[in-house]
Amino acid sequence: MSASGEVWAVLLAAGSGSRLANAVGGVKKQFLGWKGFPLFWHSALTFSKTPAISGIIFVFPSDQVEEMSDVIAGLDGADSLGLPFKVTAGGERRQDSVFNGLSRLPAKCSHVLVHDSARPFASVPLVTELIDLLQSGIEAVIPAIDVTDTIKEMDGDIVKKTLVRSRLKAVQTPQGFSLPVLYAAHKQAEAEGWDVTDDASMVEMAGKDVHICAGEESNMKITNPEDLKRIEDDVRTLPCVGWGYDVHKYGEGRPMVLGGVPIPGGPQVIAHSDGDVLLHALADAILGLFGGGDIGHHFPDTSAACENMSSGIILKEVMVKAEEAGVEIIHVDLTIIAQVPKLSPHRDLIRKNIASLMGLNKDQVNVKATTEEKLGFTGAKKGIKAVAAVTGLKTFS
Repeated sequence: MSASGEVWAVLLAAGSGSRLANAVGGVKKQFLGWKGFPLFWHSALTFSKTPAISGIIFVFPSDQVEEMSDVIAGLDGADSLGLPFKVTAGGERRQDSVFNGLSRLPAKCSHVLVHDSARPFASVPLVTELIDLLQSGIEAVIPAIDVTDTIKEMDGDIVKKTLVRSRLKAVQTPQGFSLPVLYAAHKQAEAEGWDVTDDASMVEMAGKDVHICAGEESNMKITNPEDLKRIEDDVRTLPCVGWGYDVHKYGEGRPMVLGGVPIPGGPQVIAHSDGDVLLHALADAILGLFGGGDIGHHFPDTSAACENMSSGIILKEVMVKAEEAGVEIIHVDLTIIAQVPKLSPHRDLIRKNIASLMGLNKDQVNVKATTEEKLGFTGAKKGIKAVAAVTGLKTFS
């Protein structure tokens, strides 16, 4: 691939979706909503997150091009692709729609990925793998997965042959090609009257080698009404980590409280709320699990309602927010940094109290205390700080 060549994606959303339309009130499958967007937009977002993709050609039914141009403009405004894109009309057959898309590619495009919008689950790693193979000099590459069922060749309702499963693959999109190779295959198909189901078949018929890479079981195609349940039930649980940090200055103010535990004889802290530096760091870390901002946003120090507020209340409220965001907290690791007071006598009680406040087992909470060897403001006994790392599992649907 030349240094100046670009990789573009042709995203096909021009099909009739006849097998599914009746089940969803006539809505074509590529326009079905999922996670707040039409199916085709999820594929567009995947391409936009792939650095090697330079642009996208959207191919829509010819009678919906104007309407969908407006829809895309609105979607791009709400969740920008950050890529140039064009909209064009599809044709009677899939291969006609692809050719229309190819015809809109810029002159500097050297490679193209052709993708069916009815496969909204294709991943960035899969797209990246296809592009890497194209950049290595391969002219055509498609993702494929093993066939798990035994396949029979039929004549009517009579079995004529059982195919050797080990030699079979189920292919997916995106399919990647050198643009000159794919364009030439389309021109030959037009001249010789070929009718194919995918671009790889066309390139094969043109005498070119088509390579495969590992596809993804999750990269399924939405074809039948039963597939809709897969969309509805598509729930993923992924690990997430939040980190929190807080500081309080010593001075005339509030009695020291750490993790909800009073520290007798400890220096007073200057604070708007109760000054529990440890629970403040913990609450910030919990908000970090789901992108919830920080406690200064939710509990501003300018609010009269937060004056001398118990940090236990702050902790409980951010935990409710985490639960609403689909997060399950599974582990907490806390460190208090202070030259004074000596915290080892209080550490176990702090750990036990935080576990109780959060509804966790004691072994899911770790509390550490350290000094900074008389360095910095904590070493000068001017204040106290705390850091928190919280691990959770977030459910995405």
